[in-house]
Amino acid sequence: MSTRDIYLSFFMFTVNLHPDDPQYTEVVVRHMKELRDIGYTGFDLPVFPNGGGDPQADVPRYEQLRKALDAAGLENAGLTTNVATTPAYDPTSPDPEEREAALAYLKSRVDITAVLRSTLMAGPVLFPYNVFPTLNGVPLWSDALQDWLRPRYRIAQPILERLGEYAAEKGVRVAIEPVDHWETPAPNMVRDVLDFLAGVRSPHIGVCVDSSHVVLGSSGPEAYLRDIQDAADQRRLHYVQVSPPDRGEVADSWIPWRTFLEPVLPVYDGPLLIEVFNAIPAFLTSLRLTRRKFWIPGEDEPVPGVPSAYEVAEGGIKKLRSELTALHTA
Repeated sequence: MSTRDIYLSFFMFTVNLHPDDPQYTEVVVRHMKELRDIGYTGFDLPVFPNGGGDPQADVPRYEQLRKALDAAGLENAGLTTNVATTPAYDPTSPDPEEREAALAYLKSRVDITAVLRSTLMAGPVLFPYNVFPTLNGVPLWSDALQDWLRPRYRIAQPILERLGEYAAEKGVRVAIEPVDHWETPAPNMVRDVLDFLAGVRSPHIGVCVDSSHVVLGSSGPEAYLRDIQDAADQRRLHYVQVSPPDRGEVADSWIPWRTFLEPVLPVYDGPLLIEVFNAIPAFLTSLRLTRRKFWIPGEDEPVPGVPSAYEVAEGGIKKLRSELTALHTA
């Protein structure tokens, strides 16, 4: 159990890796080396649109990033990618041209995942993240929201089916992440994703399970146990993320460790990702963060009484390892 790979999300530092900026690549390398010394064996990298143009044009930029990581001695660092859809790339759009644009965008993210030598892309890749639907200016919730979602799920299923076929050719699995209702309208629960996937044949499209969203948006531990088993039986449990409900420090948090990990560990042998969202501009409003930023060594001045990003990362991996050991010896 102690040999399980543990990755760290780069959301601690950025949402944009600037892969064609050599100076920022040096920053990325420095962070990775420090975190590898702490014990992390891999990293989850945000791969988001960089504004306008052909999304396929991003692919060679990330290929250069992979080459730079290799040249820096990080050739053995495991990588996964984090991707979200946007209003410009919405596979649930009623407009078929917009759905095709979304498919082209998602395929380009699969290509980026492949050139990074990763086999997994995860994130909220159905409905655009943090965009809440309205009707005549009135937000939709409850039954009205579910009625609005149903046809959009249906028209998105063929898009994800085609994405799964493409991802299989590239040796990449795609994990749809259900995100709690505080952040996005749907899907919110593991069961929501599994219900959607009943209309998608490709097992290369699966589910990403995040402890934060399970706590904030799940039906309960019995439903969670059934959902994990169903996902595993379908060979669709593709990624597992460990994140506190407040998206902050893992070391002392309200993660229900045994309830969350016990169903997962026997049926999932991939990396466990620690995901901490830092108070960088991209998250201040979308996550409504009120806490002080975990200051980033080499980028920020130290803040007395506030832990650094490295300290938070080190505390997180120590806590996760202790919980894994406790479950293994129980």
